Amino acid sequence: MSEVNQYLGHYSPELQSQTRAMLDSGKTEAWLLNKYPKAHELTNDKQLYHFVQELKQRFMKSSGSISKVAYDDKLHVIHNALGLHTFVSRVQGKKLKAKNEIRVASMFRRVPEPMLRMILVHELAHLKEKEHNKAFYKLCQYMEPDYHQLEFELRVYLCHKERYGELWLS
Repeated sequence: MSEVNQYLGHYSPELQSQTRAMLDSGKTEAWLLNKYPKAHELTNDKQLYHFVQELKQRFMKSSGSISKVAYDDKLHVIHNALGLHTFVSRVQGKKLKAKNEIRVASMFRRVPEPMLRMILVHELAHLKEKEHNKAFYKLCQYMEPDYHQLEFELRVYLCHKERYGELWLS
């Protein structure tokens, strides 16, 4: 399976063809670096946690709390997971305690901040909407107006990375 089919399979054939042509001509690197010259600086779990808490406080104050946000070496984009939201309920005495965690694939330690934010917005939206439905994507766009464009650009980067390697090494 080509990287375009793998990461852009649900996009239109025309968009897939354009992306494939950009990849084949080696133009994806210049295109991506022109839009996003540097990677974010949220390199550890503590910084990532605070960034997510700020997003949550700004857009989703009344949603459940998040107990953990972390980069995860075990998440692989190949299995279609850019990030992962887990919801665990435990009985403690006579109460039911819920814990929300967000995990982000470690490979996203070195991507531009807008792309990382798009992944985090996606996982935060799962606090309110468990399914990928119209309400879910509306919430994603509320938190990140460029959500769909950023998702596409991230997927183009994944195609590029698959073929040529990392772009943002620092």
